[in-house]
Amino acid sequence: MEVQLNLNPLLEMRFGEMRFGEKGFGGDLSPEIARILGRRTIRRYTAQPVDPQLIDVLIAAALSASAKSDFQQASIIKVHDPAKRQAIGSFFPTMPWIGTSPGFLVFCGDPRRLEQICERHQHPTPQRDIEAFLNASVDAALALQTFILAAEAAGLGCCPISVIRNRVRAVAKILQLPSGVFPVSGLCFGYPSDPGHVSMRLPPSVTVHADTYDDSSAAADVAAYDARRESRYPTPPEKQRNPAKFGHAQSYGWSEDKARQAAEPEGQEFNDYLRETWFRF
Repeated sequence: MEVQLNLNPLLEMRFGEMRFGEKGFGGDLSPEIARILGRRTIRRYTAQPVDPQLIDVLIAAALSASAKSDFQQASIIKVHDPAKRQAIGSFFPTMPWIGTSPGFLVFCGDPRRLEQICERHQHPTPQRDIEAFLNASVDAALALQTFILAAEAAGLGCCPISVIRNRVRAVAKILQLPSGVFPVSGLCFGYPSDPGHVSMRLPPSVTVHADTYDDSSAAADVAAYDARRESRYPTPPEKQRNPAKFGHAQSYGWSEDKARQAAEPEGQEFNDYLRETWFRF
């Protein structure tokens, strides 16, 4: 008999309020949905290794995700070599879990494989454009998220590492990625050594729309979200982003933090790398 779990505490933990949608939800839900609503990013792990066979099963689950037009443009690199792990981790010293987590994968967009298939069949080579890039990137992202959900169902914790794109040339060299294969995200995983915490999300009034896009209440709703999130996880002054440039804010919520982060452009190397190695425009 399937165990049913109450929905409201999970919604309150994730969104800071009990209701979701116009009428709210009543009743219970399955453990699978509860696990997704309650999921946590885990950055600290025990020393217990993850069985290689389990990893292969989780990768099989990841590659069972939806794929655009059945092109299957995701590739996954298992990074076993400690020297390679440490080399990648050395670029991001504030994220030691890159080098120390029991497992580390790199999920790649791989339009190169489709191009090679077209060449072997002597058909026109696909265009190297935004559409092709997006298709391959989404395939990799779907595989990444599916791996995370499967891993969490197996008792593991995970932490995506999208920042590897900021050092894409070095990462590509370490992993010997050919032209047309680009990293979308790394992923640390292992058995959690602490529970982590549930990251609060914007309310549906900001992110969910009916029939037409309407953000007329977004400013007020984001401000309320800031207040709820800060009341649960306050940001001390020393954790405010780049105070030398932006000063210390008296009210420092999620939106102030993200505005400061977005004001410091990143990812230019990834853009340049793709233009140099793959894009045709």
